[in-house]
Formats: sequence, C-alpha cells, structure tokens
Amino acid sequence: MNQDGSEVRLGDVATVEMGAEKYDYLSRFNGKPASGLGVKLASGANEMATAELVLNRLDELAQYFPHGLEYKVAYETTSFVKASIEDVVKTLLEAIALVFLVMYLFLQNFRATLIPTIAVPVVLMGTFSVLYAFGYSVNTLTMFAMVLAIGLLLMVDDAIVVVENVERIMSEEGLTPREATRKSMGQIQGALVGIAMVLSAVFVPMAFFGGTTGAIYRQFSITIVAAMVLSVLVAMILTPALCATLLKPLKKGEHHGQKGFFAWFNQMFNRNAERYEKGVAKILHRSLRWIVIYVLLLGGMVFLFLRLPTSFLPLEDRGHVYYLGTVAQRFNPATDPESR
Repeated sequence: MNQDGSEVRLGDVATVEMGAEKYDYLSRFNGKPASGLGVKLASGANEMATAELVLNRLDELAQYFPHGLEYKVAYETTSFVKASIEDVVKTLLEAIALVFLVMYLFLQNFRATLIPTIAVPVVLMGTFSVLYAFGYSVNTLTMFAMVLAIGLLLMVDDAIVVVENVERIMSEEGLTPREATRKSMGQIQGALVGIAMVLSAVFVPMAFFGGTTGAIYRQFSITIVAAMVLSVLVAMILTPALCATLLKPLKKGEHHGQKGFFAWFNQMFNRNAERYEKGVAKILHRSLRWIVIYVLLLGGMVFLFLRLPTSFLPLEDRGHVYYLGTVAQRFNPATDPESR
C-alpha cells in the first residue's frame, strides 16, 4: 500500500510461479525421477491404523493420477511393528504351552492342570478389556507384559494355589470336591488377596512415571497389574467352581503320581530336595561366612551396575540400511550426468 492509498501487487514488481523451495537436490526411485513425500506420526496416534488410512487414501488418489504416474512406498515402519507383534504372539502361545506342561509335571493330574490353564484365556480377555477401557492398543509393550505375566505364572499361580489346597484337603480328610473347595477357600482367600497386593506394589509405581518414560512404561505397568488383579478374581470365583465340578474325589491318604513316570520324578525331586535341605543346614551352621560372601556378591553387583553403560532404549535391528554420502560443493544433481 503506497502513501497515496494505491495498491502495489506482488505481480507488479516480481514474477510469481509455483516451484520448489530448493533446487539443489534431486529425488529418484529405482533410477526414475520421483517426488518424495514423508508422513510423520502425530503424538499419541496409532501407527498401524495411520499407515492403513494413508495407504487407503493413496489408493483413492491414484485413480486421478496422470498416465504414467504411480506411487510406491519406499520405507515404512509398520512392517517391523507387525513382525514384532507376530513374534510376541508366537511367544505368548509358546509360553501358554510350556506353562501347561510344567503344571502337569508337578500337579500330575490332567483335570487339576486343566483348571489353571482355563484361567489363562479368561484373564487375557479381561486384560484386553482393561486396555480397551484405558484407550490403549495391542502393541509390543502390552503383549510383552502379557508374556511376562504368563512366564512368571502371575496369571495361574493363584489358581494353582487353590487347586493344590483343594486336593490336599481331599487327600488328608477324604472330603468331596465341593466340601474341600469350600473349606479351601476359607483358608486361602486372604493369602490370595495379599499376593495380589504385594505384586501390585511392585508394578503400580511404574504407572506414575513422568515424561517419555512414563508414556512408555505406563501401558506395561497397567497390563501387568490388570492381569494380576483379574487372576485373583478368577481364582476366587471361577477356579473354585471348576474345582468342585471337574476334580475327582480322592480317598483319604491317596495321592497322584504313585506309579509310572511320575513316581520316578517324585522320587528324584524328593532326593534333590533333601540335598537342598542339607545344604541349607550347612549354610546356617556357618552363617557368618556366608554373610560375608553375600556382602561381597552384593558389592560386586553394585560395581558391575555402575560400570555397565546406560541408555534410554536398547538398540534394535529394524532390517533397514541407510547410506549418507558427501559430494563436492560444486556438484549439481540436476545437471551433472553422473547423478542420473
């Protein structure tokens, strides 16, 4: 705007045209001219859902592209995320199978083993519901938390305690499964709640971390705690009903694993348990010596902890290779024939 009130348009003093911000770079894909476009994920957005929406939108826009123009996805991170989730799901199934085998090895009764195993999918479904209620997604952190909960027997340990106590009462007192279950729950209800509170006290503080650390570990913490709380509820509601329904009565003094492979396993286990008890007794007789050894081990642990390098997140191989090259200052990618 001039002082006399007249307008001076930009086109009066300059040439205005559409163009690139810079002309000192060249984009090619598979040796052909291309135009690069990057899509960055917004904070808190779902990576898998965003990638799917972007690809769907590109498919819609591709119908209006000029002849000979097409789009290609040169790099995306969702392939690594998909592979990671698939690996975790595979590990989850393997953990369930291994937990079943370990429980069967020690419970030595298929019906008794089946009861804690049924608790696993029930707790998993409940945990998914909690994640949905909090607005969380199924990702590597939440899936790893579920694998950890199964691997540490957090989902089945309460059910195992109930089943073992019911079978103990049936064997010692000759009660029916229903009567033994009622008596068992009167004995261990407080213990089940106490176990859940102690374990929750370990993982709950992680949910209150601030900053980026809290954003990462909050979902992990809530998943673990939800699995533990639901495990207790299942052990106090579903497991007793299954015990009263599925378990077979035991005669007074009757035990599982009195013949065959389980008899040999119990014999070997009891023999090693006796050796362990003798070793503990020897340690107690020389307690001062072992306290000194414990202090030395504790000091060594602190020393190694201080010497180990620290980082926020571990390095991971995503299966991509990046190459950055430096060229001469006078190199022009638009005109130099070697760049073609």
